[in-house]
Amino acid sequence: MAPPPPSPSMAPPGLIHSAPGLPDTCALFQPLVAAAGMSGPAAETPSAIQICRIMRPDDANVAGNVHGGTILKMIEEAGAIISTRHCNSQNGERCVAALARVERTDFLSPMCIGEVAHVSAEITYTSKHSVEVQVNVMSENILTGTKKLTNKATLWYVPLSLKNVDKVLEVPPVVYSRQEQEEEGRKRYEAQKLERMETKWRNGDIVQPVLNPEPNTVSYSQSSLIHLVGPSDCTLHGFVHGGVTMKLMDEVAGIVAARHCKTNIVTASVDAINFHDKIRKGCVITISGRMTFTSNKSMEIEVLVDADPVVDNSQKRYRAASAFFTYVSLSQEGKSLPVPQLVPETEDEKKRFEEGKGRYLQMKAKRQGRAEPQP
Repeated sequence: MAPPPPSPSMAPPGLIHSAPGLPDTCALFQPLVAAAGMSGPAAETPSAIQICRIMRPDDANVAGNVHGGTILKMIEEAGAIISTRHCNSQNGERCVAALARVERTDFLSPMCIGEVAHVSAEITYTSKHSVEVQVNVMSENILTGTKKLTNKATLWYVPLSLKNVDKVLEVPPVVYSRQEQEEEGRKRYEAQKLERMETKWRNGDIVQPVLNPEPNTVSYSQSSLIHLVGPSDCTLHGFVHGGVTMKLMDEVAGIVAARHCKTNIVTASVDAINFHDKIRKGCVITISGRMTFTSNKSMEIEVLVDADPVVDNSQKRYRAASAFFTYVSLSQEGKSLPVPQLVPETEDEKKRFEEGKGRYLQMKAKRQGRAEPQP
């Protein structure tokens, strides 16, 4: 779930840095008031912020491309800061904004070691119990000054009481410069609410290991990561940061993609990530990934996060998050390579393949500006 907002005196290393010169991990934090025609309820509560950090070797893969999970974690940090600030902008019970959903985000351009990531976040809509945050990520080559857009993302947060983590508080409204902004935001809110409900049917689905699988099958590349949730993974509430969960999900998806095609791979996009329930400190989480669909040059991977509260016998293992990641295979020169075609074996695998094909064709139609194909 989402982290609380760090103050300048409590911020983690790399988020705020006041030392002169250029540190090995540099960062800026800039409040932007009344950005893009949107103004918050009070002047001291900015409607937009920006954080930035230089990309280091431990942020990237062996080819020098920054991990998609690293970018997702920075996106979530910015969203958590601005949404928590906004939810505490009026007198009342103190709270922290928890990440509930991330809409589909495309990785438009790769980011490399040595480049600076500029992450800008803005509140664009509020309902009674949720906040919509729009985030843009720019990469900057500090040697040439060249900048390019790498990511655009939409995140939804809910305010949880500091006194009772299971209590959802009301969100202070924002002021819209045009009535259409509120109406458009309400449509987005209703759409994501419906989609969140539709994902709950997957909660019983489990990735099972298979002995001696054949190459190019689902079983051959499927992977799992088991992680004990420690204090460094959690907010002050004692539940996991949403960005930490997303980074682990991206790592597992990347392993699945690399096992399938055995080349350098990069994250191309992430379908909506739904956070079904909080993950508490002390839980053992299992992040499982499996290939669901391949086109000529892309791979769709389903990632499921299950939490096992080993220190609490009263609660059973539960599904905490789920999403679909899309990866592409690259040559040493950074050119797109053909992907080995997935061989679905069971009826369930064939069904998931057809569902993945449907999602692929829908997104392809959107990119080409055509109407979405009918099911």
